[in-house]
Amino acid sequence: MKKITLSIIAVLAFGFANAQEVKFGLKGGINLSTFTGDVGSTSTRVGFQVGGFAEIKVTDKFSVQPELLYSAQGAKEKGGVDVNGDMQSAEVIYKLGYINVPIMAKYYVAPKFSLEAGPQVGFLTSSKAEAKILGFSKEVDMEDAVKSIDFGLNFGAGYDFTENFSAGVRYNLGLSDINNEKDSTNKIHNSVFSLSVGYKF
Repeated sequence: MKKITLSIIAVLAFGFANAQEVKFGLKGGINLSTFTGDVGSTSTRVGFQVGGFAEIKVTDKFSVQPELLYSAQGAKEKGGVDVNGDMQSAEVIYKLGYINVPIMAKYYVAPKFSLEAGPQVGFLTSSKAEAKILGFSKEVDMEDAVKSIDFGLNFGAGYDFTENFSAGVRYNLGLSDINNEKDSTNKIHNSVFSLSVGYKF
């Protein structure tokens, strides 16, 4: 953890020291998230992300962009439950909330089009599961079952419509096993595809 934190600080320090220009902005969009790894037939949960960023221009083609985002993600899982000998369909919605801190390296392959990649650390803020069966639903807290920190890698692309307005697509590949259940050996990872729009001041 300490080495990763120092590496992030070093990257930011390099960016600011060599910056030609720094622009701040806000961004938001939708998440299409699920789980990968030792999980059943999970499907996509639709969530959202919102937060701020700073684009640190190092050269005409290269920028470093740290971000601070709230992200609602998770997954859905459907299955059958035996109720008095009758199989009934059931659904569980896993609702995870994170404060994510990605540090993106952006390369402009064209004046308005950029490719990006970089690490991300996420801090769990909430973790709940909502079960639905026979028209009834119940939500339970499951924070003890999910690890509090998640590391991942981001890959994406962006397009600047104007000097202020932009849009982007991004995929977050979860590297950490977020499963914190004591008696379980299953490894579960976050997987998030996001679409966002941003405004630079």
